[in-house]
Amino acid sequence: MLDIGYSLSRRFPDPPQTDYRTADVHSLRHDLFCGDVYLADTKADREVSTAWGWVPVLDFAWALCDIVEQLDRDPRGSRSAKSQYAELDFTESSDRMLFERRFGWVEIEADWMAAEEPALTFSHSLLRREARDFLQDLIADLADLHEGLADNPVIWDLQARFPRI
Repeated sequence: MLDIGYSLSRRFPDPPQTDYRTADVHSLRHDLFCGDVYLADTKADREVSTAWGWVPVLDFAWALCDIVEQLDRDPRGSRSAKSQYAELDFTESSDRMLFERRFGWVEIEADWMAAEEPALTFSHSLLRREARDFLQDLIADLADLHEGLADNPVIWDLQARFPRI
């Protein structure tokens, strides 16, 4: 089973003067909502997580949804034997999360994982569903915490682009 989660940082709070209703894409993706994220295989009790405190969690959720779609560009879908690759890079460091899809399975590794540690492996359909659920849940949480965020047109577009499955 896949669990995707986050925690917001107290060390990197959003600027108090932020108007979430009119925040632009760049601010929403890179300047606000910093914290840490994780992807966990609850059955195997393993995870890939950050512990830096500065990862923009909305950007992570957005990028993860984009990556899942990028990994699904082969018209043969889960029947494709050809590997498809994507990476999620973290802007403030050289660390990356690496994704490889072959057939209907996606392997997830990170630069900071030990070399002998095996990749997390999930079905592509599970990763798509959980990534979208994570994004929608995150937006709901952030909208509860930050007045005006739910009224931001960028958020409306994001929610429409990646609806729950």
